[in-house]
Amino acid sequence: MAARLAERTLELVNVPSGSREEATLAAHVAHVLRSGGAEVEELGDSCVLARPPGTTPAVLLAGHLDTVPAQDNIPGSLDGERVHGLGASDMKGALAVMIELVLGGAPYGALFFPREELPSTESALVPLLERSAVDAEFVVMMEPTDGELHAGCVGNINAVWTFRGRSGHSARPWAAENAITRAALGVAALAAVPVLPVEFHGLTFHEVASVTQISGGIANNVIPDVCVASVNFRYAPGRTPDEAAARLRSLCPGGELEITGNAGSAPVALDHPLAQRLIAAGELAVAPKQAWTPVAEFAEFGFPAVNFGPGSPAQAHRRDESVEIARLLHAHRVLEAFAT
Repeated sequence: MAARLAERTLELVNVPSGSREEATLAAHVAHVLRSGGAEVEELGDSCVLARPPGTTPAVLLAGHLDTVPAQDNIPGSLDGERVHGLGASDMKGALAVMIELVLGGAPYGALFFPREELPSTESALVPLLERSAVDAEFVVMMEPTDGELHAGCVGNINAVWTFRGRSGHSARPWAAENAITRAALGVAALAAVPVLPVEFHGLTFHEVASVTQISGGIANNVIPDVCVASVNFRYAPGRTPDEAAARLRSLCPGGELEITGNAGSAPVALDHPLAQRLIAAGELAVAPKQAWTPVAEFAEFGFPAVNFGPGSPAQAHRRDESVEIARLLHAHRVLEAFAT
C-alpha cells in the first residue's frame, strides 16, 4: 500500500492543476475512480464526488485539487522515503489517500474541488454547498496536519491600508507630507502589537496582524503623496467576521483601511462523537489549526468538520515541496481503522 500511495501521489503531482486550471486533474480523478468501480458524480466546476457503489457514507473526506503556481518543481520524483514535487504535501498526497480508500471500498464519500488556494471570494465549495450537492454527518478536510488532528481554524482578513500625504520636491521635503513616512510609522506600530493568544474550547489559537506588501513613490526626486500596504489578520474562533474587522481597524489607526476579504473562522468540533472516534482510531495528537481552511465553509453550512491529512504544513508552497511516504500510509491506516 505504501508503494501504491506513493505512485498515486506522483501520478497526481504530474498532472498540472494550478488554481483555475484544475479541469484536467478533475477529469483524471473521475476517470481513475470510475475505472476502479467507484460511483462518481461530476458536479460541475471541476467538482467530483465519489463513493463505493451502493453506499451512503456518513463521513465525507474532502480535498482541493489546486496548487499554488509552479516553482520549477513539476514533474515530480520519487525516492525511498518521499514523493517530491508541486502539491505533494498540499495536498496531492491526501488526494491519493482519498482515492485509494474509495477504490478499496472504505465507506467514505470523497469530494474533490478546485480553487482553495485563492481568496475565499472565488470559492468553488460555497456554491456547491449552497445547492446542497453533498451530504454528510461529519467532514474530514484533508489539509496538511503532519498526521495530527487540527481542530477549527482561524479566520482570515485581507485589507488595503492607504496612507496619504502631499507630493513635493525631495530637495524641500518640509514643503510636502511624505506618505511613506506616515506608512512607516503605522506599520511599525502594527508590528509592535503582541501576538494575542486566545483559548477556545481548550485549544490556544493566536491572533496576529501582519503587513505583507507595501508600495509607494514615483521617482527618486519626488516626495510621495500615496503609500499602500497590504495587511493580513488571522483571528481566533469566537470572533464574528464583523468583530474581527472592528478589531483590525482598532490596530490600524491613521490612513484608510479597506477590508477586501474576510473568511470566517471555524468552530472546534471536538465534541462530535465522530471526531472522538477518529482521534481514538489513530491515537491522534490534537492541535488548533493556526491557518484558514475550508472547515470554516463546511461549518457555515452546518457540517461538523476537522482537519486531518498526511501532508506537512511546513512543506506547503515550498519550491522543494515533498511528502513522506510513511505519512501517506499512516493517514490511510488511520482512516481505515476509523471506518471500521
